[in-house]
Amino acid sequence: MTLLALADAVGGRLSAADPQATVTAPVVFDSREAQPGSLFAALAGQQADGHGYAKAAVANGAVAALVSRPVDVPAIVVPDVLAALARLGMHLVHHALTDTRIVAITGSAGKTSTKDLIAQVLPAVGPTVATPGSFNNELGLPVTITLADASTRFLVLEMGARGVGHIEQLTRIAPPQVSVVTNVGTAHVGEFGGRDAIAQAKGEIVEALPAGGLAVLNADEPLVRAMARRTLARVVTYGLDAQATIRATEVSLNSQGQAAYTLRTPEGSAQVTLQYVGRPQVYNSLAAAAVGREAGLRIEEIASLLSRATPRSRWRMETTRRGDGVTVVNDAYNANPDSMRSSLDALAAMTRGQNQRAIAVLGPMAELGDDARQAHKEVGRHAAGLGLDQLITVGGDEAGWMQTAARAQGAPAVHLPDQDSALHLLRSTLRRGDVVLVKASRGVQLQQLAQALLEPDPEAAGSAG
Repeated sequence: MTLLALADAVGGRLSAADPQATVTAPVVFDSREAQPGSLFAALAGQQADGHGYAKAAVANGAVAALVSRPVDVPAIVVPDVLAALARLGMHLVHHALTDTRIVAITGSAGKTSTKDLIAQVLPAVGPTVATPGSFNNELGLPVTITLADASTRFLVLEMGARGVGHIEQLTRIAPPQVSVVTNVGTAHVGEFGGRDAIAQAKGEIVEALPAGGLAVLNADEPLVRAMARRTLARVVTYGLDAQATIRATEVSLNSQGQAAYTLRTPEGSAQVTLQYVGRPQVYNSLAAAAVGREAGLRIEEIASLLSRATPRSRWRMETTRRGDGVTVVNDAYNANPDSMRSSLDALAAMTRGQNQRAIAVLGPMAELGDDARQAHKEVGRHAAGLGLDQLITVGGDEAGWMQTAARAQGAPAVHLPDQDSALHLLRSTLRRGDVVLVKASRGVQLQQLAQALLEPDPEAAGSAG
């Protein structure tokens, strides 16, 4: 688009800019990611104001900056940069991506993995663009839209919510033709005020469907299944339930925690062997199968594509085997009670009958409100019930609640104040064959510990020298 057309689309005015200069690359909000032809969105954050980086973005190739005040580079000036990005996304969907089918995904857990799986199934039908990482909010969604062009057949958009009405706002920008809901769990329950409120918010993605659209709903989750009443669109269900349209039977986990199952649909069945770790990936892959089926793929093609799909987003059951035989499972992107239990189950499956030690390193779970103490204790008891060889909790009182509950059940559990002490303990006690799970809420940054476990121990290197 020319800068003149862009300014008109977002309700802005040009400043020191050539009206006919053309934006040919996606929007960026990090000046270091600017490339020839891109548009730099100058956002004012808590840590830094993007307006101060506009010159750097243009120096890296950006055609102009989208700003709320004039800067010393070509710019489109708007009252609100974030609102302008929403208008740009909406303009592109309605005027440039008219032949693109939008697939929207939400849920308390699993939405990113589901999005990644769908993004590896749909290219068999046509060009597909999907949300990078977890760009699932009012900033990431319009930026993702600018990654697409007129040749894009499918635009796969992850949609997150911090409250009722958030997903509705995102679906106004990008109205879906297919909506997927993975589950209604306890993530952010403290902010929402309860699971019913979470279900109300997540269900907005179903309400946004046209009558000719498709809702893909988890049959094993009553709050998700009930969303069928909130749309006139067709409904396809998936899960282990015998009544689900798309279902899995004969589910098993191998020694790496990867699931295999029989995929059953009204058109037939086929075998799937996932390369993703954890039993919840069965559900995520079933949702992807439902979307692939809607796109016209045969069951055998879907099963083959799912079996070849590989994890694409970091710190989600990211499994690495060290040279000394220790396996580190980095699942530190985020955590809530449901995902904690699932990850612990996967750890137990990876070591069961393998003569390997299962070690869980867990940090606090955030945004649980009044349920925080009870939720952390339940995770501790769950860990104890799995018979793990070692539970290490790291951080504040919340992590300590997990350790106390596990110890009360007779589990070997220790609470440490910080990552450094946990790293020291692990480096001094890990041995060949151990499998270490690292998981906590995003703000804890426990992925740093997982990364440190993959790096050489400087003390060991020094003593060896």
